Amino acid sequence: MRFATLPNGKPDGRLHLVSKGNARCASTKAVQTLQELMEDWDKYAPALETEYAELNTGGGSAFDPSQARAPMPRAWQWLDGSAYDSHGDLMQTLFNLPPNPRGRPLMYQGMSDTFFSGTDDVPLPTKEDGIDFEGEFGVICDAVPMAADAATAAKHIRLVVQINDWSLRTLAPIEMKTGFGWIHAKPACSMAPVAITPDELDEAWRDARVDLPLVVDLNGTRFGAPEGYAMSYGFDQLVAHAAQTRNLVAGTIIGSGTVSNETFREIGSTCISERRGIEMMDNGEVKTPYMSFGDRVRMECKTRDGQPLFGVIDQVVVKADA
Repeated sequence: MRFATLPNGKPDGRLHLVSKGNARCASTKAVQTLQELMEDWDKYAPALETEYAELNTGGGSAFDPSQARAPMPRAWQWLDGSAYDSHGDLMQTLFNLPPNPRGRPLMYQGMSDTFFSGTDDVPLPTKEDGIDFEGEFGVICDAVPMAADAATAAKHIRLVVQINDWSLRTLAPIEMKTGFGWIHAKPACSMAPVAITPDELDEAWRDARVDLPLVVDLNGTRFGAPEGYAMSYGFDQLVAHAAQTRNLVAGTIIGSGTVSNETFREIGSTCISERRGIEMMDNGEVKTPYMSFGDRVRMECKTRDGQPLFGVIDQVVVKADA
């Protein structure tokens, strides 16, 4: 199944089913919001499967992704991993940080009360903060019990999403060195308009990973297209890690961290900071600037034969009102 949330004047919007190919949509009859669905997936899913089948026979109305909000406009919990070692190692070089540990997933708890849509302008206070995008995949879970192992955690992954995890790079090393986590360096994230069940990915949902490229353009120029499969930990392992000492509330969103491949010099990157890290390693200095107001970033993941999945994140950075 595929889901989108359209505005209805309420904080959580109105849940809709979206047809294969993302051409048509229909408001869900069985449930009103995505959070409500996450809280009792087994109760609502059979009826929604029936509604989805009906939609794919030609029902509903045209789907305009530019009108969609984030599939989950706000969440009880957003936990972001860093599951691509090639990215983590580059960040360690760029920011002169201690080596990243192996054998234990990296994860932090971020801002969850707001997720931008895939087409919202992104307001930020100053370009001097080092404005950067980070292309990621993520999952949305129903309630996960404490100490769930990876096999159990996998059963609680209900939806897969595409995320732009905005970062303010000038502030990040300052906060990291405190050892107390991020506040200023991590503003609200953005989410592509369509959330999909793992089966929509077919063979591309492999080992609890998205085995497809995430294509990123900056100001109309190709920036990178790394493959999503190269995670050191699958989403099943990330969910289990998050649940090690606590229950995970229904609607918890967990991110992969910046999609990255060891062949980053050939295939490109999904964030500016990674490219700057490559420049530092290869040339001893960075040349690529962070984003300025008016810059645009576009992200999309399609099937191998070019069919749409999550829709597009296409956003412009703007100066926040004083």
